[in-house]
Amino acid sequence: MRSESKPSPSAQERPALAAERAKHSEELAKVHIGPLWEIYRKVLTRKPARREVPHLWPWSLVRPHLVRAGELITAAEAERRALMLLNPATPSGFGATATLYAAAQLILPGESARAHRHSPAALRFVIEGEGAFTCVDGDKIVMSPGDLILTPSMVWHDHGNEGANPVMWLDGLDIPLMDSLRYMFLQEFETTSQQPQKPPRYSERLYGRALFPAGMGPGCSGVASPVWAYRSQEAQDALECLRRTSEPDPFDAYMLRYANPANGRDTFPTMGCRLQLIPNGAHTSAHRHTASTVYHVAEGNGFSVLDGVRFDWRKGDTFAVPIWCWHEHAAGGTDAVLFSFTDFPVMMQLGLMRKETFADNGGFQPVNG
Repeated sequence: MRSESKPSPSAQERPALAAERAKHSEELAKVHIGPLWEIYRKVLTRKPARREVPHLWPWSLVRPHLVRAGELITAAEAERRALMLLNPATPSGFGATATLYAAAQLILPGESARAHRHSPAALRFVIEGEGAFTCVDGDKIVMSPGDLILTPSMVWHDHGNEGANPVMWLDGLDIPLMDSLRYMFLQEFETTSQQPQKPPRYSERLYGRALFPAGMGPGCSGVASPVWAYRSQEAQDALECLRRTSEPDPFDAYMLRYANPANGRDTFPTMGCRLQLIPNGAHTSAHRHTASTVYHVAEGNGFSVLDGVRFDWRKGDTFAVPIWCWHEHAAGGTDAVLFSFTDFPVMMQLGLMRKETFADNGGFQPVNG
């Protein structure tokens, strides 16, 4: 027997019905129950209801504050002397995007940052200075500008500066994602610093040459890359080789992916790292996708158009491109090199990766601000 639809209330019935519905909602709230129909369109949106916004942090602004922080607090007091790059619209209070954390960190000559490990995965992209190191699981890694250093989830790591100059780097972590999953663990090492237990450049020499110990299968190294350091010079050489031997991608120009040599996947299961070259005068076409990304200008200058707003950048600047944000890049005056880290691996593994190209205006966005 088919039930018939209930007729819509008449104009005379609506005020009384509205009052009854409000009363019912109040009664439900007291027992922690809620009517879906009141939030249905707010939750199930036709496209991502983005909270975070495109934003740029100029190095000319960040660096003086980082230097000032070095005058005000020691690395021992702070544990990590880092200035978080906060998205103006994030509700978390610590994210550059909904899933990615970014910060600028400083370590002064003679200082050390105590050894610990935590559930969030972390990366360091060195901005300036020589003489600092990160010790990862007993492997002491000397850091130079443009180097990418990895500290996977729950791997011991500490920092030190044995040189004569301050060293600064960009931190990238998946803290907002881990926080949303409530998967947060921190453990401090039994001493302030680890004693190096391995020969110099151990992870690079053993795993970074496509040569692995016999019997080590694709899954034996764990889910993160077994290589702790990806060197700037090698990455720059690979970029130049790519430029000489291939046509530029319309959306990313010449882009390299830092890969886990054990399985060919991204460096972390939660974060992928990229390095892209945009030749002088080149302007990529606009597109958007469900992965969010934090970019850092490693070399050169230019601009990006993010959801119709132009952001001019130069070496040292960092900017955030949140989920489903139109973006295009252009280099001016010199070639530009952009380092980036992204939650692309998460979206791919969950089957949530979606892309769209900007079809109008020859692939370029109108600039509205």
